Order: sequence, then structure tokens, then C-alpha cells
Amino acid sequence: MHIVIPDDYQDGVRGLDCFKRLSDHQVTVYNDTVRDLDTLAERFRDAEALVLIRERTPITDALLERLPKLRLISQTGKGIAHVDLEACTRRGIAVATGAGAPYAAAELTWGLVLSAMRHIPDQVAAMKAGRWQTRLGTGLRGRTLGIFGYGKIGSLVADYGRSFGMRVLVWGREGSLERAAAAGLDVAESQDDLFSRADVLCLHLGLNPGTRGIVSAAHLARMKPTALLVNTARAELIETGALAAALKVGRPGQAAVDVFEDEPLVDHPLLHLDNALCTPHLGYVEQDGYELYFGAAFDNLLAFAQGSPRNLSNPEVVQG
Repeated sequence: MHIVIPDDYQDGVRGLDCFKRLSDHQVTVYNDTVRDLDTLAERFRDAEALVLIRERTPITDALLERLPKLRLISQTGKGIAHVDLEACTRRGIAVATGAGAPYAAAELTWGLVLSAMRHIPDQVAAMKAGRWQTRLGTGLRGRTLGIFGYGKIGSLVADYGRSFGMRVLVWGREGSLERAAAAGLDVAESQDDLFSRADVLCLHLGLNPGTRGIVSAAHLARMKPTALLVNTARAELIETGALAAALKVGRPGQAAVDVFEDEPLVDHPLLHLDNALCTPHLGYVEQDGYELYFGAAFDNLLAFAQGSPRNLSNPEVVQG
């Protein structure tokens, strides 16, 4: 098969051990992201299969219309909100989803917590500029860690917090509250209560119509001026523009953000704020995670090529 892999920013895919599984196929890898429909159509023109790196490139009906050879989309990870599944099904294009793991995202979340609370990036920059110990950091022991969404990632971050001597407070859907209570954690009375009490508040919600904009300016205004908000989930969980505005008035006092509405990022108001620590969506960008994500995507692709498709979101395209 002719396979196209777009958006490999680090040119890392060809160096993965699992990439060897595609040795019998023609593979084209692109290391940048483009949005122009004509350019995407030209790049994908001869593709029989696309292997997509998370949600970096939307696959629309207008694009699919110009890809007559495409038979399969193999997604790294499980999320396919960026793929027009109905259009794929209508055109007979199978969509396979892969596997993921919560560890890389949870570890990055905790790295951001420590970096922001102890001002590590700021102090490294100051030292390189010849200044020594320019500000005081804030410790974690005895403070309250708020977890909004107690799923696989949220539960790991909660465990990290407990190991650092933090009190953990959870809010989310009914399943989150039940799991948190079963784990012996405190449950907030409401979303407002969570935002008011947390010293460090981490968002770990999936993005869907019910969670888009679930964090409003009013919620942020309830946070302590000493609090840290960490978002390694999705930017759209927060009302557009609300976080930058809130940081400018000091509630919360700081934020650490790994996700943005438009990626890769060219510019953003958060990049110009001293109390915002921003990273370029590194949550899942880690060697072991990549081997897992791409290994599963490649295995799904090879199974399809061998006539035994699996893990399809639209199995009807190969049935009958």
C-alpha cells in the first residue's frame, strides 16, 4: 500500500522500532502541518492509507472527495473527532482506531506543576542571564490538588499529588465522583467549590459538546490569587479568551498550558504573559508512548492490508 503519514513534527516516526513493520509498503512522511485544501489533496492524492498523528490534520468531506485511492485511515490513539466519519463511511473508507496510555500525559502534567510552582523555567533563564535566586517558589505538601475529571490520567495525577503530601479534591461526572470516593479521595460539592478550594487545579476532561467551554470566566474568577491552573487536556475546555483575561487580573495567579485551539501555534496571548508557562502539546510526545501509539496504528493498517480489518469505527464498510 501507499501510506502517507502527515504532521511528523520531530521527524521521529521513521526512527521508531515499529516503523520497520511497514518495510514492504511505500511510505511518505511529511514533517510539517498544512491547512490548505489544495496542498493536502496534492500530498494525499496517491495515498491508499493515511496514518494520522492524533488530531493534527482534520479530515473533511471536501478533502475526502479528492482522494479517490484512499481506503483506510489508521488513527494513532482512539480519538477521531477530527475525522468526518460519516463521509468516510459513505465513501467506503475504513477508519481504524488504536491504543493509548495515560502515563506520558500524566507525567507531563506533574512536570508542569513542579515547574510552575517552583518557577523552574524562570529561574533557569535568570541564572543564564547572570541573576541568582530572584524569587521564592511554593511547595506542594499540605496544599490542595484539584482534579477535574478523575479518569485514567486524572487518577494518576491524583496519586502523584498524594505522594507529595497534597490533599486531593475531585470533581467531574458521576463516574469520576464514584471512582474518587472509592479511592478514598475527597469529592467537591460542586465545580465552583473545586475552583475555589484548589491550590493546584488540573483539567483532565475529554472534549465533547458537553465539556466544550465548561470552564468559564466566572469559574476562573473563583480561584485563589496564589493558585495554579494546569491544562494538558484540551484548550477548548476553557471559554475562549477567558484564561488570558483571568491571568491578567491575577485569578488564578498562574497557569501551565500544553494545549491550544490552533496548533502548531504561531502566536497566542498566553505566550506574552509572565504568569503563563506554555509548552507545545508535549503530553503524549514521548518515545514509549509513540511506540505504543504507532505500533497499534501500524498493526491495524497491516491487518487491513491482509484482509482482516480490525478496530474499525465503521465496520460496515467492509461487511457484506
